[in-house]
Amino acid sequence: MFYVNHEMSDTPLELSPREAELLAHGGPAVQLAMGIVVRMGEILGARELVRITSSHIDGCLYHGDGGVEFAERLVELGGRVSVPATLNVGALDLLHPSRVRSRGHRREMALRQMRAYQALGCAPTWTCAPYQAGHRPAPGEHVAWGESNAVCFANSVLGARTNRYGDFMDICCALAGRAPRTGLHLDENRQATVVVDTSAIAPELKTRDVFYPVLGTWLGATVDDRVAVIDGLPGAVTEDQLKAMGAAAASSGAVGLFHIAGVTPEAPDLDAALGGVPPRAVITPRPDELRTVRDTLSTTGTGRIDAVAVGSPHFSLTEFDRLEALLPGAPFAVPFYVCTGRSEYRRLESAGRLGRFEDAGAEIVVDTCVVVTPILPPRDGVLMTNSGKFAHYTPSNTGYAVVYGSLEDCVRSAVRGRVVRDESLWS
Repeated sequence: MFYVNHEMSDTPLELSPREAELLAHGGPAVQLAMGIVVRMGEILGARELVRITSSHIDGCLYHGDGGVEFAERLVELGGRVSVPATLNVGALDLLHPSRVRSRGHRREMALRQMRAYQALGCAPTWTCAPYQAGHRPAPGEHVAWGESNAVCFANSVLGARTNRYGDFMDICCALAGRAPRTGLHLDENRQATVVVDTSAIAPELKTRDVFYPVLGTWLGATVDDRVAVIDGLPGAVTEDQLKAMGAAAASSGAVGLFHIAGVTPEAPDLDAALGGVPPRAVITPRPDELRTVRDTLSTTGTGRIDAVAVGSPHFSLTEFDRLEALLPGAPFAVPFYVCTGRSEYRRLESAGRLGRFEDAGAEIVVDTCVVVTPILPPRDGVLMTNSGKFAHYTPSNTGYAVVYGSLEDCVRSAVRGRVVRDESLWS
C-alpha cells in the first residue's frame, strides 16, 4: 500500500498500488485530479478511496472565469473522464440561444466552459435530472455526483452511493475514477436515525404532487443532514413526487439521503431502514405545521403574477403529459416557462408534440433554467411555481418575489394573470 501523510486524521489514507500509480504517473490531468481527490480525502478523514462507476458534473455552470480556466486547463493537460459522466445545466440554452440575455464576455465564457467539459468526454445532457436521461446507477454502486437534487435522488430513490460533490471535485473524481470513501459511501452512515411519522396527514393530500415539495422543505429544515425514514406515505408515490421532495429537502437543508418505508431500495420496512437500531427521534409533522411551511414558500400574497416557471428539477415526460392535459385553448396571459433536459425535449419533438405547448404560449427552456441564467423578463416581478427548489432560490437569484402552488394552480393563474390557488386540500 502507498500511504499519504496528512494532518487531519490519526489514520493515514491508504492508496492501492493502482491509485498510487495514477497519482505518480497517471499523466498531467489525472495526477492533478488524483492529487485533489487525495487531499480532499485527507481533509475528510478518509482511510481509503472508493472506485466509482459514474459521475454527474455540476461545475459546468458559469459562475466566473476561474471555473472556465480550471476546465480548460484540464483539457490542455489531456484530461479525459475515466467513467461515464453527464453534465448538469449550463448557463446557456444552446438550442434556443435568444432566450438567454447574456451578452459579451459572460456569454463567451459560459460557452467556453460548456465546451471544455464536453472536450473532457462528458455527455452533453445539460440537465439537473440525469436520471431522466438514462443515467441511473444500480443500487449499491459508488458514484460521484454533483447537483443537490441529483445526489438526493441517486442515494434515496436509486440506492446508489454518493456524497454531495461540489464544483471541480466532481470532475476530478470523474478523471481519477475514485472518490474518498467517507460519508454516504459508508454503510453505517446510510442508516436512518430519525423516523418521520406522517399518520397525522390526510391520505388524500399525500397523493397530490403539491404536497411533496412542502414535505421536502419541512424535512430539510427539520433534519438538516441527518438521515430520516418517512413512514406512512403511499406505496404508489411516484418518481416525480420523490424528486420534487428530495430537491426541496436538499435546498432547505443538507439532505443527501432519505428513506421511505416500503418504497425506496434500502427501506423495505421501517426496521431495515433503521438498521435494527431504535431511532434517536420520532417526529410527527402536523397539518397546520405543513400549511405554515407551504406558506413560507411564497414571499408575497395573492395578486398579480408576471410569469410562471416549472421544471426544477427538470420536467419529465410524465410531467409534460400532465401539463398538456391542463393547457388552455387560448394562450397564457403571462410568460410560462417549462425547464427540461434535452432528452425529454427530443422525445416531445419526435412525437410531434412541441406545437401544442407553443400554441398555448409555453416556452420550453433546455440546457439551463430560469433561476440560474437571465431568461425572465428583466424587471422586478412575481413568479409563480410548483417547485420547492424554484421557490427557495428565485428571490435571491432573480429578484422576483415568488408564489407557490400546484401545477393546476400555475396553469389557472397563468391564464388569468393573477394568483388562483385551490386551498381545499390544506384546510
